[in-house]
Amino acid sequence: MTPEILAALEQAKRAKQPIVLATRLPTGEQQLLPAPDAPADLNDAAKRALDRDESGTVKLGDTDWFLQAYNPPLRLIVVGAVHIAQALVPFAVPCGFSVTVVDPRRSFASDERFPGVEISTDWPDEALDKFAPDSRTAVVTLTHDPKLDDPALDRALKSQAFYIGSLGSRRTHAARLKRLRDLGHQDNALSRIRGPVGLNIEAVTAPEIALSIIAEIVGVRRNAPLPPKSSV
Repeated sequence: MTPEILAALEQAKRAKQPIVLATRLPTGEQQLLPAPDAPADLNDAAKRALDRDESGTVKLGDTDWFLQAYNPPLRLIVVGAVHIAQALVPFAVPCGFSVTVVDPRRSFASDERFPGVEISTDWPDEALDKFAPDSRTAVVTLTHDPKLDDPALDRALKSQAFYIGSLGSRRTHAARLKRLRDLGHQDNALSRIRGPVGLNIEAVTAPEIALSIIAEIVGVRRNAPLPPKSSV
C-alpha cells in the first residue's frame, strides 16, 4: 500500500466515509473506490461490497480484484427512553447496530432500564449535533412530545442519516410535518421521514411495534422494495 493510498484511507475512516480498497490480483496494484476514473463495473462491485458489508474476490472481465470494504459502524439513535425503545434495543444490537438512547428525562433514561446501552441525557438537538448522524446511522423518535421529537428530526433531516422514522398516527405525522415546514424544511426533505414509523404489520404491543421498526430499518438499509409512506 502506497503512503498516498494509506493517507486517503485513513482520511476516509476519520470522515466516516464508506470506501473500498481494491487490489488487482496478482499484481498488487491498488486503488480506492468509488472513483470517477475507475471502470463502471468496478465501481458497481465496490458499491455492492459496501451495501453487503462483505469483502472478497470478484472477477471482472479477465481480471480478479480483492475488494476490502471499509464501512463506518452501523448506529441507531433512539430519541425517547420509552417502552418501545426498551423492546427495540434487543432487536437492533444483534442486527449489528451500536445503539444510543437519547432522553433528557433522567427518570426514563437510566442504566436500569437500558443496561449496557449508551445513554445521553442531552436535549435531542444537542445530542444529534454531538453524534453527527452519517450515512450508516438510523434515527428514530418515539416520545410523542414535539419538544423532544421535533428538534431531533430537524437535525436528522440536515444529516446524511440513511433512515429517519418517527412514532405517531397519520394525523400526528401530518401536524409534525407542518411544524418542520415552519422550520424551513422542504417536502423533498420531509419525504425522508418514515412516518408513521415501522412496517404496517398491525402491531399493537411495544415488542410488535419495535419489530416493525427494526424490520423497516433493515429493509431501507438493504434497499428492499418497501411500501411507500403517506404523502407529505
